[in-house]
Amino acid sequence: MSAVEENTDDSLYPIAVLIDELRNEDVTLRLNSIRKLSTIALALGVERTRNELIQFLTDTIYDEDEVLLVLAEQLGNFTPLVGGPDHVHCLLLPLENLATVEETVVRDKAVESLRKIADKHSSASLEEHFVPMLRRLATGDWFTSRTSACGLFSVVYPRVNPAIKAEVKTMFRTLCRDDTPMVRRAAAAKLGEFAKVFEKNQVVEGLHSSLTDLHVDEQDSVRLLTVESAIAFGTLLDKANKKKLVEPILIELFDDKSWRVRYMVAEKLIEIQNVLGEDMDANHLVALFTNLLKDPEGEVRCAATQRLQEFALNLPEDKRQHIICSQLLNVAKELVIDGNQLVKSELAGVIMGLAPLIGKEQTVSELLPIYMQLLNDQTPEVRLNIISSLDKVNEVIGAAQLSTSLLPAIVGLAEDGKWRVRLAIVQFMPLLASQLGQEFFDEKLLPLCLNWLTDHVFSIREASTLIMKELTQKFGGQWASTNIVPKMQKLQKDTNYLQRMTCLFCLNTLSEAMTQEQILKEIMPIVKDLVEDDVPNVRFNAAKSLKRIGKNLNATTLTSEVKPLLEKLGKDNDFDVRYFAEEAKNSLGL
Repeated sequence: MSAVEENTDDSLYPIAVLIDELRNEDVTLRLNSIRKLSTIALALGVERTRNELIQFLTDTIYDEDEVLLVLAEQLGNFTPLVGGPDHVHCLLLPLENLATVEETVVRDKAVESLRKIADKHSSASLEEHFVPMLRRLATGDWFTSRTSACGLFSVVYPRVNPAIKAEVKTMFRTLCRDDTPMVRRAAAAKLGEFAKVFEKNQVVEGLHSSLTDLHVDEQDSVRLLTVESAIAFGTLLDKANKKKLVEPILIELFDDKSWRVRYMVAEKLIEIQNVLGEDMDANHLVALFTNLLKDPEGEVRCAATQRLQEFALNLPEDKRQHIICSQLLNVAKELVIDGNQLVKSELAGVIMGLAPLIGKEQTVSELLPIYMQLLNDQTPEVRLNIISSLDKVNEVIGAAQLSTSLLPAIVGLAEDGKWRVRLAIVQFMPLLASQLGQEFFDEKLLPLCLNWLTDHVFSIREASTLIMKELTQKFGGQWASTNIVPKMQKLQKDTNYLQRMTCLFCLNTLSEAMTQEQILKEIMPIVKDLVEDDVPNVRFNAAKSLKRIGKNLNATTLTSEVKPLLEKLGKDNDFDVRYFAEEAKNSLGL
């Protein structure tokens, strides 16, 4: 065989392997082959890729959905492999075929790739190759091709001549009135995006009639997509047209007969408020919002309640306090006893945020009763959400008011049956300590903190050891010696080894907030005792503690106090104890 023939055979080998693997019964092999397309295209060169590989792929679009999905994605990145922008149109045919398949994710990926390669076309090439393909998709017999077409109008319209622009508008308007709901849904989803690439003075004439048709469509799945489109129109139109053409549509959608549409309105509420707020009477918009808060469907009430704080924040400053107190809080009081736990949970998460907006006096008279009710709710998530936001109220009404009003409830929740609620209270303690002062804290809250060290849930014990460090930093090492160390000495002698380990964890964190003198006097005697513990888990945790405590001691003290203990642990019978002792020695350089 001649050298030329041998080279030809070698160059054919990659395409031969691809064809073999694509015909293999094993989907994994076919997938691997498709994923290697770019490598194969590089081996073939741009001309053979265009003439052979793309043709082959176009002819073999019949595979499993996962293979077609990868193919649709790969083709979007093929521009340089077919010779750049001048030849990119050769990718249109396989992608057009993929945009008509039954599986939605494949079609969506094909449309994404078509949008990507549309940018690579010159205006002339777009008109010559891309527009005819869009025309075929938009007039296809199957709804699949027409739904895919909807996603392509916005990339074509800005770059074609006026005559084609007029045709593109007509095609899109036709799809908005298509007999198939899936096509109208796709058109409704892309209507706002298409409007954004229109000339501003033509949006009303070109697309408003489509928005008007779609927002009263018989299918709620179409109507709910017009919420976003109407918002997009609102951002594009001048004040007069917005008031006349967009506001009535959005107001109708607030009262739509389908809860799914009202849910979408609640989801997009803040965007609607931003679009309409300046030009619409605030009381009218608030009335629409309170209707959503009272909606018969729990999901709608949930979505609306989620946005209560942000909605209130966006109200005109001069009317904000009056509207919140006279209208929004009246509805909030009803939501406190809502039968749907999720609604109450959402309310508990946002109601605290109203305190800074209405000031101290109104917070005490209007909001505190709501907080108290939610703090005593039977649902753990409701109690948890209220506790997590207590700092917002604290900033407004001050520690004294907070302690007299809410402290009894907080003390009750410190022993709540749900450990996540107790955990939230634990994590809130350092903030309370700083606000209430040492004397009040020692009297009312310190006993709770010490009790948490023996909680049956590890996460609570761990969190309470961490807050001990913060409390010591706030109140000083002497405070820790007086209040916390006696508890450690008690835990050190506890018969339950888990409590003795908690003692070590707490000493670790305390050592980072105490002086060397205090560490030697208060902490080291307890650690020395636990080095001798009968339980290996305690001994190796003692080694870990020495490693951590040692970082807060000077070299002389390390040698005299810590090194002998680690050497002793290094000769322990238990492997883990020896391992952690050695690790501690290395870490401390002993």
